[in-house]
Amino acid sequence: MIAHYRDQGGADEAVADVPDGATVLIGGFGSAGQPVELIDALRRQGAKELVVVNNNAGNGDHGLAALLAAGQVAKIICSFPRQVDSWIFDDLYRSGRVQLEVVPQGTLAERMRAAGAGIGGFYCPTGVGTPLAQGKEARTIDGRDYLLELPLPGDYALIKAHRADRMGNLVYRKTARNFGPVMATAAATTIVQVGQVVATGALDPEAVVTPSIYVDRVVCQGQTGPEGGAQ
Repeated sequence: MIAHYRDQGGADEAVADVPDGATVLIGGFGSAGQPVELIDALRRQGAKELVVVNNNAGNGDHGLAALLAAGQVAKIICSFPRQVDSWIFDDLYRSGRVQLEVVPQGTLAERMRAAGAGIGGFYCPTGVGTPLAQGKEARTIDGRDYLLELPLPGDYALIKAHRADRMGNLVYRKTARNFGPVMATAAATTIVQVGQVVATGALDPEAVVTPSIYVDRVVCQGQTGPEGGAQ
């Protein structure tokens, strides 16, 4: 049974059991699809020494950047750590207060997909001949060089979807979909922030991207009908 949270403290309750040292997969491509309310709740909860997996290393002073500023992140695994508004990460990294693992974006997504699919590893040509190849097994297949990439599972995933039904089936809104589907499959516990919860059966089954079997908790930031119907 999916746990749903709607009251003001719902996000706080949903992340209350995230322990120190957890690996947390956080959706979002920049600010698109970032589950800001869940991230803020995790910051209030205070878990330390987190390993965060995200597309980038935070924007401005909010969301993931605020979690970094609070000193709760020990390591970040991402594709784009530096951009024009990544001053919080820049300061932490240059002063040695956060570790960084850079992973090409496609490889990052595929490592999480592999974790969710139960795949023990895969060979990928991206990164061959660069510093990213250091320490990785290399193999030549049909005349092309590849690197062995390992799955990237998470203890928790914090993602954002557009709508959920009462079972926890999810649909996303345009580019806000980004890493959400693969993160949901790769995490032991998936917590989803949505704008609306609708009655079971109200979502077109052909439009469901993440089936409810991958979802553990849903935090609704919008309206939910008395029977779970759309408002």
